[in-house]
Amino acid sequence: MASHPFNPKRPIPLGEFAADIERRRAETGVTDVPRNAGNRRTDSKRALLAAIENAGGRW
Repeated sequence: MASHPFNPKRPIPLGEFAADIERRRAETGVTDVPRNAGNRRTDSKRALLAAIENAGGRW
């Protein structure tokens, strides 16, 4: 499947989007993308992430 140009009238189903990302990762050999270390987060962002974690989520 080839990538399609952006078309706001054609929403991309989530499954198709995920499959396209996995296909591109396999083609490039990129298997593990490092996460942002978060060294420059604002206090409000740190509080938001802490609240998400306390609610049982993981960002």
